[in-house]
Amino acid sequence: QVQLVESGGGSAQDGGSLRLSCAASGHTYNSKCMAWFRQAPGKKREGVASIYTGGDNTFYADSVKGRFTISRDNAANTVFLQMNNLKPEDTAMYYCAASMPSLAGCFHIRDVYYAYWGQGTQVTVSS
Repeated sequence: QVQLVESGGGSAQDGGSLRLSCAASGHTYNSKCMAWFRQAPGKKREGVASIYTGGDNTFYADSVKGRFTISRDNAANTVFLQMNNLKPEDTAMYYCAASMPSLAGCFHIRDVYYAYWGQGTQVTVSS
């Protein structure tokens, strides 16, 4: 089992920044990828960014490329999402996820490849 706890959500102005953290515990060694997803009211959950746990490879949705950066601290078993130049359309509940023992989830940030989920942290961006 893997436990994930997100923190760092909150409110920001259009153009502002927030940094999300995801603390992982448990049997994390089986997860090849860690990712951030988001879900806005009335919309499907969307993969935002992923990172390969065995290296520095990162992947991003087109909607956040150049604005968001995913990173990890292996020693602290923590994954981060630095969000810059936030827009109102970034408003959503953000979820941290740990993948199944497969690399597919790194390349294709889809929830079908992810086995463990945090409770989510709300991000609200106002114009």
